[in-house]
Amino acid sequence: MRCPSCDAADLRVVDSRATTTGDAIRRRRSCDGCGHRFTTYERIECPQVLVVKKNGERERFERDKILAGILVALHRRPVPAERIDLFLRSLEAHFAEHHIREVTSSELGERVAGFLRQVDKIAFVRFASVYREFQDIGALLREVASLVEAGGQA
Repeated sequence: MRCPSCDAADLRVVDSRATTTGDAIRRRRSCDGCGHRFTTYERIECPQVLVVKKNGERERFERDKILAGILVALHRRPVPAERIDLFLRSLEAHFAEHHIREVTSSELGERVAGFLRQVDKIAFVRFASVYREFQDIGALLREVASLVEAGGQA
């Protein structure tokens, strides 16, 4: 590891503790060269999961990419960050427990949609309108009607 400020390799760990979720170790480091302090996180490396896209391309599963999509859908909605983190951890645990090496983008999208449908109906509609690529307003209205029929208040 190198200092992000001066690129020196002489670093000291100043403080080390578990994160609040317990899935990583947070380390405060100090550069002996320039004195710059920064934080690193140490996590268990899970086997690499590949996402198979609609066109057949494969790319690495990126938790941050899924998180970004969820956060866009949940913009200004009352869902706690802990609930999102719990979903993401359970998703990664599912991959690890079932030794999943590849997942289709459609399966991943349906899992995210299911989570959003459960926690916030407005966020679900936002996500579904992009993910499911509604071709007209009628398709969107049918989706909203199915939420209403299921007793879904926002």
